[in-house]
Amino acid sequence: MTWWQYIIPQHWLSKLMFRFARIENVWFKNKFTHWFVSAYQVDLSEATRERVEDYKHFNDFFTRSLKSSARLISKSKIICPVDGVVSQVGRIENLNILQAKGRLYSSQALLGSEEKSHLFKDGFFTTIYLSPKDYHRIHMPYDGKLVSMDYIPGDLFSVNQQTAQNVDNLFARNERVVCYFETQFGLCAFVLVGAIFVGSMQTVWHGQINPPYKKQVQHFDYSDQDIKLKKGDELGRFNMGSTVIMLAPNQDNPFTLKTNEAVKMGQNLI
Repeated sequence: MTWWQYIIPQHWLSKLMFRFARIENVWFKNKFTHWFVSAYQVDLSEATRERVEDYKHFNDFFTRSLKSSARLISKSKIICPVDGVVSQVGRIENLNILQAKGRLYSSQALLGSEEKSHLFKDGFFTTIYLSPKDYHRIHMPYDGKLVSMDYIPGDLFSVNQQTAQNVDNLFARNERVVCYFETQFGLCAFVLVGAIFVGSMQTVWHGQINPPYKKQVQHFDYSDQDIKLKKGDELGRFNMGSTVIMLAPNQDNPFTLKTNEAVKMGQNLI
């Protein structure tokens, strides 16, 4: 059932979660984080700080860094940028992207640009969902030079499988950040999709993007700056869980993923 998501104050609840996740009361922070680790079976042995008590607040824990040995970066040209589960993967058919069985949405709506959407008219996409237990830092899937970034305001529906199967144009109606990179494959788009209780999104070159939640599209041009990121470098993070979507330009299918496949950051995608 997803009807309740249409009537709740999505942005107000996300603002509340933003503040909740930064409560520094030691007893409360430790109690809640221990419960979370147990409830979602979080593997803290991978983290650089293995003790709940060593985190300043819950968001500090949620966006935890991992030991360098926890994720190995594949030598392939494209790696998985996050831990999660593949929601969908495939070809972009005449500007349409598969959201869930029987539901499509347009790349133009997702990117908010008719011109850019045509660069991916017959390209390929993959959508990866990050669950609460996952590692929530986002890494570069390829070597790339940052060209631009768009913040596109929108709703904050959940992005889990049930919602994807029932809410039309889910990823194109939710708040999102679209990053464009020049790569050896051509111009690639990397989309960070917001969701209910996602208190904020941030990138390494901009910092925190939201909150505040804006009402208009914001465009950031980096074409005159030399911002280059290597495959495996940290790109940004979700302060709470969500979804990333990768769009590759018209070419042979670069992705070897399967729907519902569990993935880890750093594994090869081609």
